[in-house]
Amino acid sequence: MNSKAAFAIITALVGCMLNNVFLEYIVKLDPGAGHLITFLQFTFIAIHGFIFTSKFCTVKPNVPFREYLILVSFFFATSVVNNWAFAFNIPVPLHFIFRAGSLIANLIMGVFILKKKYSWDKYVSVFMITAGIIICTFYSSQEVGNKQNCKDCGNQHTPEDILDQEVIDAADFFWWLIGIVLLTGALLLSARMGIYQETLYKIHGKHPEEALYYTHLYSLPGFLLYSSSIWQHAQLASNSDPFNVPYVNVVIPIIWVYLLLNVLTQYLCISSVYVLTTECTSLTVTLVITLRKFLSLVFSIVYFQNPFTLAHWFGTFLVFAGTLLFTEVPKRLLENSKSKNTLQKKVK
Repeated sequence: MNSKAAFAIITALVGCMLNNVFLEYIVKLDPGAGHLITFLQFTFIAIHGFIFTSKFCTVKPNVPFREYLILVSFFFATSVVNNWAFAFNIPVPLHFIFRAGSLIANLIMGVFILKKKYSWDKYVSVFMITAGIIICTFYSSQEVGNKQNCKDCGNQHTPEDILDQEVIDAADFFWWLIGIVLLTGALLLSARMGIYQETLYKIHGKHPEEALYYTHLYSLPGFLLYSSSIWQHAQLASNSDPFNVPYVNVVIPIIWVYLLLNVLTQYLCISSVYVLTTECTSLTVTLVITLRKFLSLVFSIVYFQNPFTLAHWFGTFLVFAGTLLFTEVPKRLLENSKSKNTLQKKVK
């Protein structure tokens, strides 16, 4: 492994994990900031691409504008819905786990749209991932929907108080269900986008930096639909607690600090993964991405003290074990081990 690949692995792990940390800080202070987060991420990548990819519009795109618009529609909807889900009582660990189920959506789309046939281990892995998501979703729903235990709280409650609490719990559970529906829709949209992107690559060749730039640039007008939400949460961010930046003696609202760090680490994460795809094998990329997801999940649980039961851990194990099985990581590791042993015997 060369130094560039090793550096990309480190920056991918650090960048993606830090991005999730700052995301959770933002969500804890303002759960409805999803549109603002997405808008800032898209704006930063669009500005960066305008300077370094299109070189101030002097480099023409390889893919026609019309075909990019279809890709942008999928990409914009997926990104907005994923971040919007936080406003519907979706905890960050459950969000991590649910998005790890993208393999399920890809398999479903492959079967019904591309008419693909898969080997038995693919279906087993999908079953494991599905079971893991169902387990985590079920136990998270219990945490959202559980009513307050009035016998243990030490307070006297009237029947009206208990009824009001039950109404609040039912409303929370309803909005949580809406969040689950949004995450499911985002998974299917993301899988459909991947199929369309694969078709574009076959026709026009692979241009990932260009695609990254134009999908973010052409998506920006879509945020006009959410301008009121973006402005509202930008004001909330501006009115958040002040943070004194060390050494420069500048005071910035704390949410804006987290937003800036989230945007920068998001770009570091994406660019590092891109370097990995060009410098490493698909096996290495899959291992790094899977490790990053798992470490982000564990850090979120420990550092932010998110509720996570043994059932959640079992569901998480199924999701990540199924992901590794689907991408044939154990099979390839075994093949690499056999080939090394064979080579060593020949040398001896």
